[in-house]
Amino acid sequence: MPTRHDIRNVAIVAHVDHGKTTIVDAMLKQAGAFAAHQLDSVDDRVMDSNDLEREKGITILAKNTAVKYHPKDGGAPITINIIDTPGHADFGGEVERGLSMVDAVVLLVDASEGPLPQTRFVLRKALQARMPVILCINKTDRPDSRIDEVVNETYDLFLDLDADEDQIEFPIVYACGRDGVASLTKPEDGTVPADSTSLEPFFSTILEHVPAPVYEEEAPLQAHVTNLDADNFLGRIALLRVEQGELRKGQTVAWIKRDGSISNVRISELMMTEALTRKPAEVAGPGDICAVAGIPEIMIGETLADPENPVALPLITVDEPAISMVIGTNTSPLVGRGGTGKGADAKAAVKDRKVTARQVKDRLDRELVGNVSLRVLDTERPDAWEVQGRGELALAILVEQMRREGFELTIGKPQVVTKEVDGKVHEPVERMTIDVPEEHMGAVTQLMGVRKGRMDNMSNHGSGWVRMEFVVPSRGLIGFRTEFLTNTRGTGIAHSIHEGHEPWFGTLTTRNNGSLVADRSGAVTGFAMTNLQERGVLFVEPGTEVYEGMIVGENSRSDDMDVNITKEKKLTNMRSSTADVAESIVPPRKLSLEQSLEFCRDDECVEVTPEAVRIRKVVLDQRERARTASRAKHG
Repeated sequence: MPTRHDIRNVAIVAHVDHGKTTIVDAMLKQAGAFAAHQLDSVDDRVMDSNDLEREKGITILAKNTAVKYHPKDGGAPITINIIDTPGHADFGGEVERGLSMVDAVVLLVDASEGPLPQTRFVLRKALQARMPVILCINKTDRPDSRIDEVVNETYDLFLDLDADEDQIEFPIVYACGRDGVASLTKPEDGTVPADSTSLEPFFSTILEHVPAPVYEEEAPLQAHVTNLDADNFLGRIALLRVEQGELRKGQTVAWIKRDGSISNVRISELMMTEALTRKPAEVAGPGDICAVAGIPEIMIGETLADPENPVALPLITVDEPAISMVIGTNTSPLVGRGGTGKGADAKAAVKDRKVTARQVKDRLDRELVGNVSLRVLDTERPDAWEVQGRGELALAILVEQMRREGFELTIGKPQVVTKEVDGKVHEPVERMTIDVPEEHMGAVTQLMGVRKGRMDNMSNHGSGWVRMEFVVPSRGLIGFRTEFLTNTRGTGIAHSIHEGHEPWFGTLTTRNNGSLVADRSGAVTGFAMTNLQERGVLFVEPGTEVYEGMIVGENSRSDDMDVNITKEKKLTNMRSSTADVAESIVPPRKLSLEQSLEFCRDDECVEVTPEAVRIRKVVLDQRERARTASRAKHG
């Protein structure tokens, strides 16, 4: 079959924070993607272009770039299309989309941490797709690197995932992505490869081991839509890989939709990626990754084909969702009133707020267009929808993006998505890998025991750290991270990956403390806080506006307590003996969006606005909650 030797398509996959985006930075710089005068001004992690990605230090969206590599023997330049994929399993849909565009993967593994749960996840996807793998041991300069052990652990992982003989014969590259150096010779632990000064060995390994795209001559057009983007002038842009035939600007093609229907459309714009920009092109051939405009309703997984002979490519499928939460309009008394609920600034901001059910539903529908791993289901209420995703982080990122766009929302407590197998309810389980110093081993074992975690493996590298592997129900990990970091004094590292479904584990009690609930509306006073801080940990500071049913702190006991946090000090014309005593207030605990979602109980929810995140009771009225509790108690 004819082969295109001038192109290679490769995805870089790895666990979170193993250096994917950093090594792509170095590849772009060394392949001449930037002019000499631009090199000093180029940001680190240039592929993480999203604000949230830069803040959190993780890749959320799969993105593609292209570098022109000029071989050292003076041959014709070769285009290497690189897909930078997320390392977090919650964004697994992005990884699966990325793999559908390429012919091989570079598996990046940290020289100290070794293969972790997400390494297993992304490698399993690559092996299922029958793709060749190049192993890159990154961060060889880490003082605690253990290169030989990590290579052996990776071989074990391949065997564990039932890789065949061809897949297990993979080349190994040793690299320090931060310094832009790679070598085929193993360096000493804790050192940068000494026999190289660039990524040249890495580039040559990619050219040698990534198969060039093959195609059938005279075959009709087939192009697969793998991603979507938007442009203010061009509208919706479809990113696709041409499998067979040629795609030209101005061409009329058959658009095969998800439901099997076919309609003819015209390609108004055709673009190809060079470094970080898209440039107009006239034609894209087999193996090319390009972007087209002119089809406003096109969706991921659909096919563009020859109008005379339309043949559809298989739809992209992703794993089932494991976590769900209810997202609805803001129903609190402070809806549309800004961060404090008063003042000229709040009034000015109200006009840009999105608080209606129609606006929320439209936004969720737009998210479904580009996010194949999300599902949105109707609920009994017309102003709330159940959103299902791969994990808590993926759903929290969606909510964070919406609040930055001006939405005000009410978010329910995250729940697991169960399914019925042979008449029994099964729930999702996670495989959790935990690295902790030896002295915190008991605390972690106790934490996982409460959550019905089952220890599968434990290893001690002799460095004072222990690695433990647990299989634990996904329910038990909701709210786990904050408690885990507290119990390990912030030193523990935990990563989890979806492991399938097992029979329902029974009742889990993960939060022992109740809530301090405001019993009236008003502004928080320092006097009331001084009296209440003995009762538990407060979440609000003086001057914050609260309302009845809003949670203002965590009780030190297991039940909820209604409190008056707006109480003012009575002033008299008599001088009291304590009049000049200064009141000391313990600084409140500020909860982020993720921590607020973790804190929720079943009868609580989170109010999210562009300025504030508040936790509240689902039923705000104190007497109504008491009646409900009484009915539940007495049947």
